[in-house]
Amino acid sequence: MSKRRKVGNLLALAVLSALVQRPMHPYEMASTLRARGKDQDMEIKWGSFYTVIRNMEKHQLIAAVESVREGRRPERTVYRITDAGRAELVDWARELVATPMPEHPRFRAGLSVLAALHPDEAIDLLRQRLDRLDDALHQDRETLDAHLREIPRLFLVESEYDLVMRAAETTWLRALLAELTSGSYPGLDTWRAFHETGEMPAELTELAERTSSDPDNAD
Repeated sequence: MSKRRKVGNLLALAVLSALVQRPMHPYEMASTLRARGKDQDMEIKWGSFYTVIRNMEKHQLIAAVESVREGRRPERTVYRITDAGRAELVDWARELVATPMPEHPRFRAGLSVLAALHPDEAIDLLRQRLDRLDDALHQDRETLDAHLREIPRLFLVESEYDLVMRAAETTWLRALLAELTSGSYPGLDTWRAFHETGEMPAELTELAERTSSDPDNAD
């Protein structure tokens, strides 16, 4: 179970990871996070950025140290991380690394309703996905190799993780497509018959009735 935090928006974690290096004003924080690709590592809603900053200051995770003005630009407040902020950064990192939590990728949602598609269309769409994944994997491997020549591996470990997970997905997709195209996938004939006749097969009707009346399967 995840810990309830004073500022639970993951954007706060990203801000703490930037401020642990040196004090910054909000515009500099946002520029740094974008440059480091943090909005690819975690879901960041930039519209809530200044609200998160205010809440972090309110809960003493960060503190204002000075105001600066550059040319004719508006005055900007520079923030530093506090001892409480450092402790929060470490504790949050420990939780995220050690504690598995349910995640809900969009692809999983699509797979959960795959039966809504005709098998032939599903095969075609899964092939499209596989082609796009293969292209992305090739490009991402080249990008990671280039970055590794300049950036310590420690700061690219999340990119390594992405590559491994995508590679695993492509392996699984190829195996699934092999079953679907060879006709060996269990229940494929029933799935196809439903779309071609428009009639729900008896075994699926029985399954739907059984699961809807089973309290252990209720939401």
